[in-house]
Amino acid sequence: MPRKPIARDAVLDAFEALLIEVGERAATLDAVAKRAGVSKGGLLYHFPNKEALITALLERLDILAVEDTEAMKAAPDGAAVYFIRSSLWADTPMDRAFVAVTRLAEVAHEETRRRFAAIQQRWLDVLAEDVGPEVAKAVSYMGDGLYFNAIFEGGQEADNAGRDADVEILLGVIERLRK
Repeated sequence: MPRKPIARDAVLDAFEALLIEVGERAATLDAVAKRAGVSKGGLLYHFPNKEALITALLERLDILAVEDTEAMKAAPDGAAVYFIRSSLWADTPMDRAFVAVTRLAEVAHEETRRRFAAIQQRWLDVLAEDVGPEVAKAVSYMGDGLYFNAIFEGGQEADNAGRDADVEILLGVIERLRK
């Protein structure tokens, strides 16, 4: 009898959470199974090894990044405004997948780096359609700076309320650069 997809998602969610909280080395198959509340055999039924977990997480990120790119394209205020406003930790599925996968990039996982580069290029392409290629690169760096500074200053638990003023300043800069 096939296992419920919920068990597979629970295992993948556990892997994602462990990557975020303790990093790639500590996200062992045993730790993932324990965190997901499944036996190691149950984990292995869905993911025969750690690389299969990584592949599934990268696929999750790809899907979320495509959805995010489509939201950027459809944003009423434009892609650049969307990108800056969404560059703060909001505990979304995209945030969790993104941070978890960065933990894999830290250990030089080559496929992870390739996927990140492809996602960044898609974002830059959409931003360039909105504000031109030079400003797109600046917007990308602004968003990255917001995101990573928020993590350094308080991690995922930080309250972004104090960052609202920073976001508004950056949006004003983008408007000036558009002209």
